[in-house]
Amino acid sequence: MSAQSTVYPSEAPSQIRIFTLNCWGLKYLAKYRHERLSEIGRQLALADPAPEIVGLQECWTQQDYESIREQTRHLLPYGKFYFGGVMGAGLAILSKWPIEESSMYGYPLNGRPTAFFRGDWYVGKGVACARVRFGPGASDVAEVFCTHLHAPYEKEPNDSYICHRTAQAWEIAKLMRGAAERGHLAIGLGDFNMVPSSFAHQLIRAHSPVQDVWQAIYPDSSVAAPIDPIEQKRGKPTPSAEFNLHVNGATCDGKFNTWRWTKEERKRLEKGEEIAVDKDAPCPRGKRLDYIFVGDGGYPPAFPAPQWSVESVNIGMTQRHPTLRCSLSDHFAVEATITRSPRPSEADNLTDNKLRQSVVPNTALSPDTYDRIIDMIHTYVQRERSQRRWRLAHFIISVFVSIGCFVGVWWTGDLPYVAFILVLVSTLSFGAGILDGLIGGLFMSSELRALKEFEWEVRNAKELVEKSGGTGQKLE
Repeated sequence: MSAQSTVYPSEAPSQIRIFTLNCWGLKYLAKYRHERLSEIGRQLALADPAPEIVGLQECWTQQDYESIREQTRHLLPYGKFYFGGVMGAGLAILSKWPIEESSMYGYPLNGRPTAFFRGDWYVGKGVACARVRFGPGASDVAEVFCTHLHAPYEKEPNDSYICHRTAQAWEIAKLMRGAAERGHLAIGLGDFNMVPSSFAHQLIRAHSPVQDVWQAIYPDSSVAAPIDPIEQKRGKPTPSAEFNLHVNGATCDGKFNTWRWTKEERKRLEKGEEIAVDKDAPCPRGKRLDYIFVGDGGYPPAFPAPQWSVESVNIGMTQRHPTLRCSLSDHFAVEATITRSPRPSEADNLTDNKLRQSVVPNTALSPDTYDRIIDMIHTYVQRERSQRRWRLAHFIISVFVSIGCFVGVWWTGDLPYVAFILVLVSTLSFGAGILDGLIGGLFMSSELRALKEFEWEVRNAKELVEKSGGTGQKLE
């Protein structure tokens, strides 16, 4: 929408409705992508009450984004599609109110180019940032951070990408904390690829003045999938499909999502057969990976008492496509309504400003927890240095192999097929060596430097805690 048609609100709302969804819009890979995302846009347009701030993940194509924008423009006239990485960021933010500023923050640590079959590095994981003006006052601003963290491929603590996800959680926590320090409402939303018991979730909660909206309403909800040991330790019975959806907030792998059904069940569905889900059936795998974090204070003594609180939260987009009969995505949406309490008095504001100026940031965690993060970094650094040595060694060896093959061509005489084989071996060997040389010399060097920056920040935070005499929070 052009700047000329921007309409700034004359009065701030007392409520804000927030929505986040991983759309599963992978180009060429996601089945029925265009049909599903078009229906997502239609359902957003029909929602009552309508969401006012929307974050989308895995919305990869401009075509799908424009389809959603066109259908929701009357409710969400402002929007931004974010570009990043080799294949795009897949992130979008829609808003009822004007977007004053926008930026795309790429995570310094973000997967490996060699893991092309996973794709995290190629899609440029990061944070889509939008500054939304919802009222005329100085503090009537929501800083929205929409993200999609690196996917886990093993269980914690043996996940080889745990250092990446920890660094990403650290970065988005910094962004949300900065928004709150500016006196703005911080909204973090997206597919965080973590369960509530994960280290990344605890880090975000401890290092930024935000709350997980689902835990605010359902504090005793599950901390992982029912089959996970950490959830089983709580001694809770295996939840039903309905309970896991509506109380535990399972957005992924639950029984109601058709994309988690067996191939046989999906084939029956595609043939037009109606398949009902038993709401009382056990749901051992459903878990919560999608989140809305909100906060504007409540992190004493750094911030004043928060004005915004969570009124309600629920799982959305559970309906199926009207003709295809499949779920609209392989994730369900999270919807939340937050309410604003009356403004504090001017005297309270003055006291709050003094508190803001006097506090030392980055002192939320215990020294032991910072040491744990540093150990995690060191473990990953050792892996990357070893990988870099092997890849650079492969490059050097490939150069000698290539030279040797070309020398061998001189001695092939009347055996042209031998010469062809030697040239082919030389070409393939040198090509693979060049690729490994680039990865080892450029990518891994860049990643090692990013790890040094991350380690410095963690060490600095640890020193601040020790110098202030505080104990901080110890994460499990």
